[in-house]
Amino acid sequence: MLCFDLPNGLRLIVVEGDITAARVDAIVNAANSLLIMGGGVAGAIKRRGGEIIEEEAVKKAPVPVGGAVVTTAGRLPAKYVIHAPTMERPAMRIPLENAVKATKAALGKAEELCIGSVAFPAMGAGVGGLNVRDVAREMALVVRDHKPRCLEKVVFVAYGRKAYHEMVEGVREALGIEGVQCEEKVFT
Repeated sequence: MLCFDLPNGLRLIVVEGDITAARVDAIVNAANSLLIMGGGVAGAIKRRGGEIIEEEAVKKAPVPVGGAVVTTAGRLPAKYVIHAPTMERPAMRIPLENAVKATKAALGKAEELCIGSVAFPAMGAGVGGLNVRDVAREMALVVRDHKPRCLEKVVFVAYGRKAYHEMVEGVREALGIEGVQCEEKVFT
């Protein structure tokens, strides 16, 4: 686990693990505009948190790329799920700009909730077809430029060792700093 203390007061943490087990106020679902939770991170959130998350989400659809909505988190340890679409339809390949828009929207929604911590997957990697390193770099730039009001901690959760190393490389590239090993309580 690496921590990056940013000039804007946020602590950015990069960790390997399962985002559905993150002990944060909210986790982010890299959604589609219809908010159908089929595969990837969305499917994992629905399986662990329960159908209630998808049922609540689809009532708020459609949500454009660059928008975000909030639902309860069902049985997850988090309080909320922030659904930030990176694609219009399920299983679309997307441009990197969609991941940037979704990250900004999710951070904005976290501030509206006035929560202290939020965890992100690699937005648009996996189903969206983007490279984890590229996504992490662009997401880190968004976090670096964010003006926090309530947020204190942003967690990037990589699923698997390879993704973790790629995520760390992307964050270091964006921020120009190495980060430090840290012991934050992220998972149950």
